[in-house]
Amino acid sequence: MTSPPPAGGARAEAVARERERLRALRERRDAQSTDDAVDGFTVRKWRKVGVFGAQAVLQAHALLRQLASLAQDATHDALADALGDELDDRLLPAVRTVLERADPTTVAETLAAIQAGGFLWLSEVGEQRLTALTTGADTLAVSGSEDPYGAYALLSAFATEGTAAFPPRMLPRTLPWIPLSVLDDLIDAGALGPEHQPWQYRPEEAEHAYLKARLVPDQVSAEQATALEWTARQRRNAFLAGGEPLPPADDVYDLLERVADGDASVVKELERKLPRDLVLRLRRLLDGVDVGNWDRDIWEDRGLWRIIFSLWEPKAAVNPSRSPLHALMALRQAYDLLCLNDLARASSQIDRLVSFETADPAYRAEALNFQAYTLLLREELDAAAAVLKGISGSHELAESNLHMVKQRRTVPRNDRLAASNPYLDLGLPHGAPSWETRYRDLRREHVHDVDMSARLNSAMKRIRNAERDEDSSGFFVLPLDLDVFELPDEVPVTLVPPLAPLTRRTPPRSPESLGLVRQRAVADLLPHLLNAPRRPDRNSRMHTQ
Repeated sequence: MTSPPPAGGARAEAVARERERLRALRERRDAQSTDDAVDGFTVRKWRKVGVFGAQAVLQAHALLRQLASLAQDATHDALADALGDELDDRLLPAVRTVLERADPTTVAETLAAIQAGGFLWLSEVGEQRLTALTTGADTLAVSGSEDPYGAYALLSAFATEGTAAFPPRMLPRTLPWIPLSVLDDLIDAGALGPEHQPWQYRPEEAEHAYLKARLVPDQVSAEQATALEWTARQRRNAFLAGGEPLPPADDVYDLLERVADGDASVVKELERKLPRDLVLRLRRLLDGVDVGNWDRDIWEDRGLWRIIFSLWEPKAAVNPSRSPLHALMALRQAYDLLCLNDLARASSQIDRLVSFETADPAYRAEALNFQAYTLLLREELDAAAAVLKGISGSHELAESNLHMVKQRRTVPRNDRLAASNPYLDLGLPHGAPSWETRYRDLRREHVHDVDMSARLNSAMKRIRNAERDEDSSGFFVLPLDLDVFELPDEVPVTLVPPLAPLTRRTPPRSPESLGLVRQRAVADLLPHLLNAPRRPDRNSRMHTQ
């Protein structure tokens, strides 16, 4: 009784196994027939050129066919003759000539094939080093003259974890060819620095820019930073250039923007992001707030003025001659005190401003206008007019104020209206359109203060009457120019940290990169390729009999 045929799946597996067995059998027969094709006479001829055994002859044929495609002229003829088993002393010089023109990859592959085939074409030293490289023993002593590209020294440094001790004299040999990740390894180890200028050895623009960004970030152009997509550099440049606010990125420049706007709430957070020297600088700024005094290098950075003004509350009249910052603070302080109707402190501050005769002309004009206003409030009209005459020729509003004072002198004292500017009584610049809102806020704030309420009501009525009559000529105007009181709209350049080098973008200790270094080290063994094969030792003879 015959057995039933196997099921569909089992039958397919059985057919596949049989086909695989027949394929393997054919390969063995082909290999045997190929080996048999190399007769004993041919094997003996190849022994004279350091190739032993039928299998080695076939390997030599395969190697020479590859090299023949790269050879030229007489070199090609020598290789062609060898492929026809016509062997003479031209063979090894021809192989060497081809390899001297070939790329390192081809050289390394050829030398590896020579070693694998057991050909006696390398010197004993070369064969030892090639064995060491293929087995990973990279710490053999090699002189500089025998390491033309520095590949062996580099491998030895990596093998002994002594990358930092890689000899600087070898860098000019290695920098033109080593993979970028290996360059990064040397940078991280401190063996490669700006003084070596590795970017000069890399013709590719992307690598050139990358290495500069890693070592000399300040020398990277805006175009290179854009090509590298180096966000930190781009944000730093944009911040220093001012202009439009930066998009939020939760970095130091976000905090510096807020400091530039006078936001003191971020100072502690900013300290955590600044380097130590800038933290100390920021603390010097903060320490100066208590006494109203700073070193020249602080107040010369006009980008720091807003944060200083937000923190500094002078307890006495400010001396405007100490610095431009003090001069502006003195001017603003006088104006604020006038708005608060604190005439005693305002007069003290105005006296300091008026006595500063070398002040900027715009500042001095404002100070004299303030002085005239305080004289007006005390009804010292002749003195006020005398002060205003000194500035009326160059300021139209001062001329208007002088006219107002002269008109007031013609009115009997008991018939005169209040001398103060009603806008200032509300703590606002002259003509401020938001006066009604301000009035209502102050009325709610001082609802139980009878004197203040009366003053506020008087100011409100005077402004409404002036608006109704479209005539505010009876108001003494100050300041003359609001722009004079504006704080600088600049960035605090002295708090901007130095540009940090670009962080590494290649993988550390990349096996692929070290493989390329090892390949170069193998290619460097080309000088050990002989012009005539070595004599075989006893072990070689025994092995090939």
